Amino acid sequence: MTVKTSLIQASLKPGIGLALLLSSTMLAAQAPARSGTALAERVDALIGKMTLDEKIAMVNGTFGSALLKTKPDEKRNGAGHVPGVARLGIPDLFESDASLGVANGGEMRKGDVATALPSSLATAASFEPQIAYVGGAMIGAEARAKGFNVLLSGGANLTRDPWNGRNFEYLGEDVWLTGVMAGASIQGVQSNDIVSTMKHFALNAQESGRNVLDARMAEAPMRESDLLAFEIANERGQPGSVMCGYNHVNGDYDCENAFLLNDVLKRDWGFKGWVMSDWGAVHSTVKAVNAGLDQESGQELDTQPFFAAPLKAAVMAGSVPQARLDDMVRRILRTMIAHGLVDHPTPTTPQAIDYDAHAEIAQRAAEAGIVLLRNDGLLPLAATARHILVIGSHADKGVLSGGGSSQVRSVGGLASEEPMPGGGPLSSFIKVSYHASSPLDAIRKRAPGAEVRYLDGEDAEAAAAAARSADIVLVFAHQWRTEAVDVDTLALPDGQDALIDAVASANPKTVVILETGGAVLMPWRDKVGAVLEAWYPGQRGGPAIARVLFGEVNPGGRLPLTFPASEAQAPRPQIPGLASVKAAAARNAGKPAMLDLSTVDLTGGVAEFTVDYPEGADVGYRWYAGQGTKPLYPFGFGLSYSQFAYSRLTLAGGRTPTISFRVTNTGKRAGADVPQVYANVALGKGAALPRLVGFERVVLKPGETRTVSVTIDPRLIARYDGTARAWKVAAGSLPIMVGTDVQTPVLSGTVAVPALSLPAEASNISK
Repeated sequence: MTVKTSLIQASLKPGIGLALLLSSTMLAAQAPARSGTALAERVDALIGKMTLDEKIAMVNGTFGSALLKTKPDEKRNGAGHVPGVARLGIPDLFESDASLGVANGGEMRKGDVATALPSSLATAASFEPQIAYVGGAMIGAEARAKGFNVLLSGGANLTRDPWNGRNFEYLGEDVWLTGVMAGASIQGVQSNDIVSTMKHFALNAQESGRNVLDARMAEAPMRESDLLAFEIANERGQPGSVMCGYNHVNGDYDCENAFLLNDVLKRDWGFKGWVMSDWGAVHSTVKAVNAGLDQESGQELDTQPFFAAPLKAAVMAGSVPQARLDDMVRRILRTMIAHGLVDHPTPTTPQAIDYDAHAEIAQRAAEAGIVLLRNDGLLPLAATARHILVIGSHADKGVLSGGGSSQVRSVGGLASEEPMPGGGPLSSFIKVSYHASSPLDAIRKRAPGAEVRYLDGEDAEAAAAAARSADIVLVFAHQWRTEAVDVDTLALPDGQDALIDAVASANPKTVVILETGGAVLMPWRDKVGAVLEAWYPGQRGGPAIARVLFGEVNPGGRLPLTFPASEAQAPRPQIPGLASVKAAAARNAGKPAMLDLSTVDLTGGVAEFTVDYPEGADVGYRWYAGQGTKPLYPFGFGLSYSQFAYSRLTLAGGRTPTISFRVTNTGKRAGADVPQVYANVALGKGAALPRLVGFERVVLKPGETRTVSVTIDPRLIARYDGTARAWKVAAGSLPIMVGTDVQTPVLSGTVAVPALSLPAEASNISK
């Protein structure tokens, strides 16, 4: 077992926190010539020795697979490759997709595998930054062992609409939760002397028409919501790179948006790393460069390599200043040295990986993120159940995974892998996949004396008939989501709602286990005895689900996003541009999967359209509160097999108010609770609405009490003044609520706050 793996495992034990893990990162950051004046001088010296062609080569990248043309034996043909300068000791950049694990594990034809974490939503549902850090550290360690030094992880986009196909890759709808969890994950990745990205910057809130849509939002609400989530993640994670998205924001593409890249990211936040494009997101040379884009990625997907010969010509003609090109190179070199890529390069041959230890990390994350939504006393499963019926969702074979670039070929293999429905150019990399981790096998292992039957659920009548004679029925239900496509309904597909209704009508002792990439509707909820949200639980999802069902793990997950009661409750009940997107999909259905990347039209023939966000900063649960609607399940909701009580609220005002209280496990089982602190805050021109300002996951034995203390980041209770370029907090009494979710107060009070004006450049407030 490696030292890194030992450290990761130790961090998961009670009483050992992030401080132990962070110490290795801090020691690396203090290495000679990797910070401060010495670093700047070292970078300038290298730039002074580089030729113009070497500089140009460093700011444009190809698909990693392009390496096979020049280096047939190269194993690191991942998502992207950027050549270094061997004569100066500057290594190549080898990039891999990595939201949920190392998705490009080298030469896939030889069956390379990697550890598959549960979806980011599952990690967010743990409400535990340590889980995010350890998961990031684990996939970073695997990436390094495989020779990759840049991981395209660090998703921090907020969930604005429940049907976004990529919601499973993100961390929910809340600013503070997303910023804290994304920052922890990025920091974990980068503890391995490699670079993590932060993406997709910004307002990349839907997949339908993502290459052509124009997201419209004024500066203040953007700063108070999506941008603040990125800002907090940037401060806490210090990512080496930021990836700009496909979409427009207020008329300009993300990757040629001077407001986002120059004004916000580099000027206000002081970002010192480099901005890379998403693959196929570059549309110009001079405009993109001068707007702040530092590197073109996957240039084969652009209409031309904008940062190759066209950039060289622009520099020689003076339309791109030489100083700007040097700044682009300086940002890349500085980051490479500061993060250890130069002094501690990744190995050129694959290194041993302790996959067993890493699988435990994936399982722990899955268990921590499972949310118990309903329980009429059916769970945990009783040992007296002698006849257990398991139905649906390939539970005999494995657990569902989200589709797209985050897909990991997991250790243990995939139980099934089918092209995306409808076919078309993207079907070569978007698959409907199940990790080979059978919930049925894990259930049978825990019920050795019981008869455990399985039905696929295709015949609802037969399933209902079988349910009548069962002691307990476990129905597995799913909704597949993927990059590049949104779901156009929150209803479960393939007749699963009718199946669950029929089974529950036949036997009320029915438990529904959901494997979904986000919120779904539950018209059958009141008929079933229990509901578990397992998300996409990763390569150890089978035993993780079974351990919760049988009470070996007390569920402690909480919802990181709202589950609406109907689609009409959402800010946009229908996907903007959906008609055009569907028409284009129908035209492309018969086209072959993309083989020659230069021929792929990423727009899919969809005409440009706008998406308005009238909710502004009132994203997620603030939208539902402002509308006065009652969702199916609110943000922060989750049940336990135990009970918890809150007491002794103490409030201290000031520049950074502090809220303290006690949490006691009043039940008979040890378990995790997630007390949440909300402040009533008015943003923009809207009314005062609840906003999460702090949380802590606490694990308590029966009868145990712990004091929780939360300090409020003043930006969470401020309005942004674009004219003054400052965060403004109004003096007064701030209402505070401590609750089990956003709608369930347990303790309340007010705290006095002074008037504050914090300049936009004031970073590190949240540390």
